[in-house]
Amino acid sequence: MNGHGQFCPVAVACEVFAHRWTPLILRELFAGSTRFNEIKRGLPLISRTLLAQRLRALEDAGVVLCAAPPGGGHAEYRLTPAGAEFLPVIQGLGAWGQRWTVRFDPQNLDAEFLMWNVRRRIATDQLPARRTVSRFEFSGLPGGYRRARVFWLITQAPEVDLCLKDPGGDVDLQVDADIESFARVWLGDQTFAQAVRDGGIRLTGRRELVRGFPRWLLHSLFAEVPRPPQAMPA
Repeated sequence: MNGHGQFCPVAVACEVFAHRWTPLILRELFAGSTRFNEIKRGLPLISRTLLAQRLRALEDAGVVLCAAPPGGGHAEYRLTPAGAEFLPVIQGLGAWGQRWTVRFDPQNLDAEFLMWNVRRRIATDQLPARRTVSRFEFSGLPGGYRRARVFWLITQAPEVDLCLKDPGGDVDLQVDADIESFARVWLGDQTFAQAVRDGGIRLTGRRELVRGFPRWLLHSLFAEVPRPPQAMPA
């Protein structure tokens, strides 16, 4: 890749960080993804070839280390100390995006991406002790959307798993949601109670699960970032 032709530290740092997809790859690593397919799942629109290229470039830059775990198995990607220093950069980008941008372009609403992030933000200390299956079905998706719209979240504290195929057995909690309403709750623009009152989210199932579900959901890491009055409307 061509550089910026400058020895300025900002310029040379951008040659590592500022290529398309690279900040999002780092976001996935900071979120706990370590394997190639996990990173790919959080970036559904990147090709496998380009993801491999970006990861190799981060390895070459000393930002990421790729190694097989002890005893063999799939290679895992870990941030080096140099890579770990990108955390406040990623946090700053997320806070800026939460505060200043228009985030609800209908074409960007992706139920699979949303649920992949929900899976990582469940308050496991609030989960029932017994195995619980929650089925999510989303409506209001973009016209050309071809990815999953039905999901099964299987929980048994402290374990949380997300399935794209019916795992079989009884469903304990059914969550029917308009994708935009759920995304607004996820990002802190609307409370869960408001979405339920407006009909954007409907819960059915055992009473204790219906009551407890809002406490399971921790929301986006950036949900508490305030949006100033002059910010662009969502």
